[in-house]
Amino acid sequence: MAYNDKFQPSALPKEFGALKKLKYLWMTEANLIGEIPESFKNLSSLELLDLSVNKLEGTIPGGMLTLKTLNYLHLFINRLSGHIPSSIEALNLKQIDLSDNHLTGSIPAGFGKLQNLTGLNLFWNQLSGEIPANISLIPTLETFKNKLSGELPQHLCARGALLGVVASNNNLSGEVPTSLENCTSLLTIQFSNNRFSGGIPSGIWTSPDMVSVMLDGNSFSGTLPSKLARNLSRVEIANNKFYVELTSLWNITVLLLDENQFSGELPSQIISWKLLNKLNLSRNKLSGLIPKALGSLTSLSYLDLSENQFSGQIPPKLGHLNLIILHLSSNQLSGMVPIEFQHEAYEDSFLNNPKLCVNVPTLNLPRCDAKPVNSDKLSTKYLVMILIFALAGAFVSLSKVHIYHRKNHSQDHTAWKFTPYHKLDLDEYNILSSLTENNLIGCGGSGKVYRIANNRSGELLAVKMICNNRRLDQKLQKQFETEVEILSTMGHANIVKLLCCISNETSSLLVYEYMEKQSLDRWLHGKKQRTSSMTSSVHNFVLDWPTRCEVHNILLDAEFNAKIADFGLAETLVKQGEPNTMSGIAGSYGYIAPEYAYTTKVNKKIDVYSFGVVLLELVTGREPNNGDEHMCLAE
Repeated sequence: MAYNDKFQPSALPKEFGALKKLKYLWMTEANLIGEIPESFKNLSSLELLDLSVNKLEGTIPGGMLTLKTLNYLHLFINRLSGHIPSSIEALNLKQIDLSDNHLTGSIPAGFGKLQNLTGLNLFWNQLSGEIPANISLIPTLETFKNKLSGELPQHLCARGALLGVVASNNNLSGEVPTSLENCTSLLTIQFSNNRFSGGIPSGIWTSPDMVSVMLDGNSFSGTLPSKLARNLSRVEIANNKFYVELTSLWNITVLLLDENQFSGELPSQIISWKLLNKLNLSRNKLSGLIPKALGSLTSLSYLDLSENQFSGQIPPKLGHLNLIILHLSSNQLSGMVPIEFQHEAYEDSFLNNPKLCVNVPTLNLPRCDAKPVNSDKLSTKYLVMILIFALAGAFVSLSKVHIYHRKNHSQDHTAWKFTPYHKLDLDEYNILSSLTENNLIGCGGSGKVYRIANNRSGELLAVKMICNNRRLDQKLQKQFETEVEILSTMGHANIVKLLCCISNETSSLLVYEYMEKQSLDRWLHGKKQRTSSMTSSVHNFVLDWPTRCEVHNILLDAEFNAKIADFGLAETLVKQGEPNTMSGIAGSYGYIAPEYAYTTKVNKKIDVYSFGVVLLELVTGREPNNGDEHMCLAE
């Protein structure tokens, strides 16, 4: 009866307790409620009881752990409370999983009598007290996310068959038992976020089958060996007091060593780190150059070297990596930031490195070609001349601006019509007065796009300006009315929001929310800017009418939530009663449905096809237009 969540919520019948010959009762995810009947202690032939993933409440019946024939007891992911029964006589038990409940009290010492027990899962409860010393023979012990205190049992791995100890997020203290020094069966050690101290037995690092060591958030100290177990793939030892010199990490994928006491330089030869995906060495005392060899770690997507003492240039080869997260702030780096990182996606990656520079003004760093002026060598004469010319220029500019605003504010501003689609705190005049060349971020055949800061809330806005003329008046008017009509009614969380409309006889403005992290293709393919200060994704979003779902049309907000621009407008762009076709190419090469090339018909299927291409692109990491006319999409 397992996995029948469409059952009506119901309690376990107490009559089940009369089934003396019942061997297996498997009711995982069966919408059970209420308590486990006390009569279940009479199931004298029961071998497996699995009531996991339900909404059972109350306590575990006292006689449940006295059933002589019981081998497997699975009660995880329920709402059980109270103490674990202390009377334990079910000596044939092989697995006990009571995790993810609300159990309290201590761990019964009687578990130590279960010689056949291979796994004891008690995590995500509210158990307290010490871990009984006599359960050290159990091969797998998982007690994380409780309130346990005291020290670990001193004879863990006494049988030489211990596979792992998972005791993170408790209040345990003391040192790691020396019995783990020669425990060659270990696969994982997880002691994160406790109060452990002292050193780590060296055998843990070199155990031949060790896969993961997670010790972050303690007060461990000592030195790690230069070579670790060849199968070790995950090391998390942040927030400790380790010293380390690592050169051989053959299968490591995650290495979190932040906030320790590492000093000196990183090794220049790190070829063995080739599988590394995540490296965090922040908040240490590392110095010297950033190794060029890091640029050869093709799997690396997360790199944090911030708050150290690294100096010299950033290796250009780092720009060839697909780094989703990069933190090099608060070091002593100098020279030019690799061109691949010179865009707003990495605006917080290089803070507090005053000697770094860029070639394009997208990061808050000085330009590399700027020549510093030595003010000490300027005479008083030249300073006076500069001041006079500056004041004169400012006076002339202010006069022109004053005349311009008087003229335009009196003639044009009164004619603007403001139409909000949401509750807004906007200054209409602030938007109109900010339509300057300095705020221009894109141009197209039908108008311009500006990035403007709301002077009241401080948030950034994207403003699309459509200017009518006699030749394009009818076409653009239709485009404008259709876009406003559709986008103003869309309330979907994953569609870019149209905030308001401002229009007069000659111009129409559409005000959108600004997508801070810009387009998906920047993060997926590392695309560079195609306009002066912003990706063409915003340009496409607010200037063109694509009937497409493409990575540069999928925009990301500050928290990397995806929102699509202009998706779903394919059929609505054409008025009812007109031919359902378009004269222009609706989409980019690689995203266009094959049938569109010869039918030019616009419908939902075109967008579905494009969406499928995007999914392939996300899975493979390859662009759909990398190839020629003979290349198959599946290739």
